[in-house]
Amino acid sequence: MAAQSFPPERFADTVPGRHWHRLEDGRLQCDVCPRFCKLHEGQRGLCFVRARQDDQVVLTSYGRSSGFCVDPIEKKPLNHFLPGSPVLSFGTAGCNLTCKFCQNWDISKAREFDRLTDLAMPEAIADAAVRSGCRSVAFTYNDPVIFLEYAADVAKACHARNVKTVAVTAGYFAPQAREDFFANIDAANVDLKGFTEGFYKKLCTASLGPILETLDYIKHETQAWLEITTLLIPGENDSPAEIEAMTAWIMEHLGPDVPLHFTAFHPDWKMLDKQATPSSTLRNARAIAKRNGLRHVYTGNVSDPEGGSTWCHGCGALLIGRDWYELSAWNLTEEGHCRDCGTPLPGIFDAAPGDWGRRRMRVAVGA
Repeated sequence: MAAQSFPPERFADTVPGRHWHRLEDGRLQCDVCPRFCKLHEGQRGLCFVRARQDDQVVLTSYGRSSGFCVDPIEKKPLNHFLPGSPVLSFGTAGCNLTCKFCQNWDISKAREFDRLTDLAMPEAIADAAVRSGCRSVAFTYNDPVIFLEYAADVAKACHARNVKTVAVTAGYFAPQAREDFFANIDAANVDLKGFTEGFYKKLCTASLGPILETLDYIKHETQAWLEITTLLIPGENDSPAEIEAMTAWIMEHLGPDVPLHFTAFHPDWKMLDKQATPSSTLRNARAIAKRNGLRHVYTGNVSDPEGGSTWCHGCGALLIGRDWYELSAWNLTEEGHCRDCGTPLPGIFDAAPGDWGRRRMRVAVGA
């Protein structure tokens, strides 16, 4: 799937795109993601928000959001990045994947820009984060790769106010855009949706290779803290063999300290015929990952105090207890080491945990 054909039109709220080039046949190729949409004048890419206008590729949703909320950082999910802290979260509209199981389909599949009711420039978002007491701002709800220029400017504005930035992404980047995007990102959770080309092709109309390249890039070429999430869908990506292969790859290429979250699917969007993921599937996946050497493996979207908590890989002590998004125990020194044996816990931690809990608060951000 490539460019979407629409009658020639003008797009409001545009800024020039950073990554595109002209083809010999006169079309313009968007180089933000591996779809490389090739556009005639007035056409949008598959993501819907990148388009050709006035003989250039533009972002049509700059400064426009589907809403701002203060969330617990654990909801992203990030378990080793400023635990207990609030994060100002927002997204726009559209997506560069076509996942049939999308859990945020009302935003990512949106094709009506009247959904983007909150107008906010980068500096206003950074100011709102400071006013709200947020340690970070998250690009989430839909994939930030498609609003790269907006996200990059917000990240710079946040860093100027000593606010950190978080990317929640499927990792489907083209190489040059990947480097540009992650230049000012402090933490990322990458959604590794499965571990076969067949899964990505059938359910996402995408490919696995670029996501693995993004994971490798974040871990080895950036300073961003990295965590990974895999939504386990019954009968699609939850076989022991696939989980074995995926976690072995993570261990070999990314090392034992990258946290991995296995989360439960619930029927949504175009996969209403699938059953919800049994808790036993998540626990079995966690056991496979730990056998393969991964030290910090979590279960999500279910009640599982053991699988949701952080344990010392040195002595087995409970380091951070969690009840869903709320912290129930804290056994780290000010330096982020286990109080029982002194083993350091990989991640980015304050001397004491935050106390935001499981609250979710809507925030108005002025333009």
